Amino acid sequence: MDKILVIDDDSATRLLLKRDLKLEGHEVTVAKDGEEGIKLALELHPALIICDWVMPYFDGVEVCRIVKSNPELAQTFFILLTSKVDLDDRIQGLDAGADDFLSKPVNPAELLARVRAGLRLYNSQQQLSQSNQQLSQTLRDLQQTQAQLIQSEKMSSIGQMVAGIAHEINNPVTFIDGNLNHAATYIRELLDFVQLFQKHYPNPLPEMTEAAEKLDLEFLIADFPPLVESMKRGAERIRQIVESLRTFSHLDEAELKDVDLHEGLDSTLSILKGRLEGIETQINYGELPRVECYPSDINQVFFHLLNNAIDAVKKRTQLPDSPINQPDSNPPHPRIRICTETRTSSHAIIRIFDNGVGIPKETVPNIFNPFFTTKDVGAGKGLGLTISYQIVVDKHGGKLEVHSEPGQETEFAIIIPISPPKN
Repeated sequence: MDKILVIDDDSATRLLLKRDLKLEGHEVTVAKDGEEGIKLALELHPALIICDWVMPYFDGVEVCRIVKSNPELAQTFFILLTSKVDLDDRIQGLDAGADDFLSKPVNPAELLARVRAGLRLYNSQQQLSQSNQQLSQTLRDLQQTQAQLIQSEKMSSIGQMVAGIAHEINNPVTFIDGNLNHAATYIRELLDFVQLFQKHYPNPLPEMTEAAEKLDLEFLIADFPPLVESMKRGAERIRQIVESLRTFSHLDEAELKDVDLHEGLDSTLSILKGRLEGIETQINYGELPRVECYPSDINQVFFHLLNNAIDAVKKRTQLPDSPINQPDSNPPHPRIRICTETRTSSHAIIRIFDNGVGIPKETVPNIFNPFFTTKDVGAGKGLGLTISYQIVVDKHGGKLEVHSEPGQETEFAIIIPISPPKN
């Protein structure tokens, strides 16, 4: 049943219109004046309004103007009931937003015909509005799918590349690391032999003395062992980076797997170590059980959120490789904090805080939308947070929350089930 509102200060006309419209099968409500009519219109949201033109206080034209100016009532079909036949009066009614006119005295057949025409137009507009909403939702879904496909293909390629690089680096590094131990032993033995020679032959030939001075033998004996140790530390660092790359990519782990999220965080921090220089990194790991998840996807989320945190603090403090955009005159010491905990033994929580530029309140509702970014032109594509949201919320049944106080601290909280929800 279509809702119809009749507004008329004449009781006889109200009863006549209500009777004819109810016999036609419509749900009819009546109002005795314009003020009551506006109040009922806001409450009922009728499909069609029939309003008398001449009424005290609020006449029909004023009621029409108020109704049509309200976004929730703008599509309501509005019929002015009038005995006015002058063209200027009709123009005034149309300018106020009236959709049709009904002449007094009311002819029942004309009344029902105009109501049917008005309701057809109203229902067509409603269907069109629903179609537009569906198209808008479809467009948003397509944008999200496009973003996900782009990111999935990108991360798949990166994962393969990372795994290949890690494998290629790992072989020569293992060779170097293994042989450094032998080289250190050989060099130590050679240096011991030189010192033994000096002990038993304290007066070498002039030619040997000259060669030793050119060689700066004493410095060489003192410096060579620390040099080898430095090379061993460098090789070990490369091995750690390789292991972090392999942990981060998880190329061979595309299915659900029980993982230690702290290992994923550590590998991501290791990869971002160069960008973290000059930033205080506080890590407070709580007790986390192993979480059943897609490890490479969750590591992507860590990477995006930490990368964004680094960008935020560098933008505020003007550290190297950061764009300058109205920086603080007295910026705080750049800091990123990572905290983990469990919630009611069913969810793991990873919180990433930064004291960067923050996110304006009006921007927060849009940050997970595809291709939306607050970064400078060319500095971001607006996909990282969208993909992170899809991974945490859609793929793992979790939550990705953000709380930001510009000029204070921004928090991103990943809340993920320890075991995935059962379908």
